[in-house]
Amino acid sequence: MVSRVLFIVCFFYFQFAFSQESKQDYLSKNKFDLNKLSEFPQSGIKIIGFGAYHGSAKTDEAELLLLQAVLKNNNVRFYFLETDYSIAYYFNEYLQNGDEKLLKDLIITYGTRVPQERSVEAFKKWKNLKAINDKLPTDKKIKVLGADPIVTYKYTCRHLLLLADAEANQWKKLSELKGMVEKDTANYSPYKESYSKKMLREFVADYELNTKSYERFIKDPKQFDYLIGTIKASFEELSREESIYTNYIALSKMYNYDEGVKFFRYGFAHLMKIREEDHFASFFTQLIENGVYKKEEIVSVLGYLTKSRVLWDDVFDKQGNYKKSTTKGGFGIGDYSKEYFKGIGELKKQKISDLTLFRLNQSENPYQQSSCSDLIEVIMTPKPKNQIDYSKKSTAGFIDYAILLSHSKANTSVFKLSEE
Repeated sequence: MVSRVLFIVCFFYFQFAFSQESKQDYLSKNKFDLNKLSEFPQSGIKIIGFGAYHGSAKTDEAELLLLQAVLKNNNVRFYFLETDYSIAYYFNEYLQNGDEKLLKDLIITYGTRVPQERSVEAFKKWKNLKAINDKLPTDKKIKVLGADPIVTYKYTCRHLLLLADAEANQWKKLSELKGMVEKDTANYSPYKESYSKKMLREFVADYELNTKSYERFIKDPKQFDYLIGTIKASFEELSREESIYTNYIALSKMYNYDEGVKFFRYGFAHLMKIREEDHFASFFTQLIENGVYKKEEIVSVLGYLTKSRVLWDDVFDKQGNYKKSTTKGGFGIGDYSKEYFKGIGELKKQKISDLTLFRLNQSENPYQQSSCSDLIEVIMTPKPKNQIDYSKKSTAGFIDYAILLSHSKANTSVFKLSEE
């Protein structure tokens, strides 16, 4: 009797074990050299997001290759950068006029939120993106949008002045705003009670009190009112993630999202498709939970660094002049003995180039197994006090693809670009 029970237990154990494809077998059949990828493995998607740890040179290279592959079998109409609406507006200006002085200033300003992306690599990426966009038919040109809360008021103020035109005696506060922008000595931070913030508080209050009087001076009421809304939001302490979601939905009333795929270049945390912790819902998770898109209509692609370095910080003197940059190759890349992504070793064994793409969302694969937290869970020494419970979650629940970026140099600070 005991031997019979033992036989049955062993039978079902081996049947289960061999019915589950190993991670190595699965990855070997679902990997691509991103450098040679003719087209993206999926079509008919509505959103694709790409993100990696900030500050490494090959991240921008991988992004462009991914975008080009997606363009082969999808119509990408909107490119969402991790920035606000007005900075994105002026990136569109660059794509049209090729002004590299403007581009450098945009990279620096955009980098206020993501300092590690204030890089020569980002500058070159935008030059390449312009070349790609120039070759697209007029009706398929990519439009840059930004759904983030305001990064700085610098381009917000310039944008307002583009959208409204009046004489000083017709709109006093608009004229004062114009004077501040022309002088260009103000602190544009929305995170402190700066002079520019004071000016915008007064401008918004005046506009709301006299909206009817000013309507005739506004060239695009929808854009103008959207900007006023984001400025008002900057006066409050709001969740950044909720603001990204709210702004994205608000922008859908101005732009036809149904025209094509939306491509997002954002950080890791914003692109997770399910909650890692109950109290926090990423931007992508909010889109799914609120029924804006079905889960399968959103594709999340995350990049993982190995044997790489990242730009860590720019150092300035007391007068604000750039001195040097620091880099890191241990903590901060996600593949270090004391801080690494669980399961990254599986990708390293299967890499076929310096940029290897792995598909993780095929049906019945080991990355869909409950409690598989590979590429999501970070193993740290010493262990953190509060550990996340992944027992009912899976890698493929969070993301769809992984890109292994090998031997990537740290970004080079954009401040090293010589002035023209």
